[in-house]
Amino acid sequence: MRRREFIAGLGSAAACPLAARAQDRLRRVGMLWGLSENDPEAKSLFAVFTQELARLGWVADRNVRIDRRWTNDDSDLAGKFAKELVGLQPDVILAVGALATASLQRETRTIPIVFALVSHLVDQGFVADLPRPRGNLTGFGIDEPTFMGKLAQMLKQISPGTSRVAFMYNPDFMPQAKSFLGSLGAAAQVLALDPVSAAVRTDAEIETAIDALGREQGGLVFFDPFVSARRATIIAAAARNKVPTINNQNTFPRDGGLMSYGASRPDMFLGTAGYVDRILKGDKPAELAVQLPTRYELVINLKTAKALGLTVPEALLATADEVIQ
Repeated sequence: MRRREFIAGLGSAAACPLAARAQDRLRRVGMLWGLSENDPEAKSLFAVFTQELARLGWVADRNVRIDRRWTNDDSDLAGKFAKELVGLQPDVILAVGALATASLQRETRTIPIVFALVSHLVDQGFVADLPRPRGNLTGFGIDEPTFMGKLAQMLKQISPGTSRVAFMYNPDFMPQAKSFLGSLGAAAQVLALDPVSAAVRTDAEIETAIDALGREQGGLVFFDPFVSARRATIIAAAARNKVPTINNQNTFPRDGGLMSYGASRPDMFLGTAGYVDRILKGDKPAELAVQLPTRYELVINLKTAKALGLTVPEALLATADEVIQ
């Protein structure tokens, strides 16, 4: 063997163990959730994410450590936990919801962030452009303003007697509500509905707004995370006042609400795991295009419809992904 080839071979042999050790380094993934740790949907989505991450080769406490923080839509907690997670210097952070995403963005412009369940991505300054985000954030967006028209249409379809429709939101947590209200106004005009803005900050205000809708043959559309987290209050008040309601989360009808129509959240969290995997393997967030929903799910609670005195059209039942008896 020539001397040059022998030395090259020694170099390759020495490099292999080093490369293997670098590849086996324990990676760190942070997670900041805008939901409560006890929320059933949050638990389910976390399981989807970690199982997909494991399928891709990243097993918790073997080659990846996952640090979770839950904010329960509390802005003070979001700021505190965002600072904590960034201080841990993870390889990538998953941000669930606009509050979590904004809090993390304020703390770092270098650590990669993959977001989920966020709308108005360019308007809120999270990314410069959907195909090419350009910064340290990318991820999976949700419900844009035009989605409001679809929800209003379905509400009118299941409850033809509804004369007005309210969009309920917390202005402290949904600064982009104005564009959704504009979309609701356009859809309401076509559907012969009177659009109403229902800004709320407490359970008492939620109940007052639904009481008013009950007196005015009104229906309710909502998908603000703050409001959605108070679905038990909404379900009880809507049942008491015979108010038809629609939300974008399937947990709502499963808990006793009337119906939901929204992007498949498990699909979204499969996608976030894929993006986290790619970033851990060297891809840059700026090069990963923001993804928007491609699959939607309709869930109808027939028991609740009957209690509200509504007959669900066969055409709507035929398109439902899940019907709760």
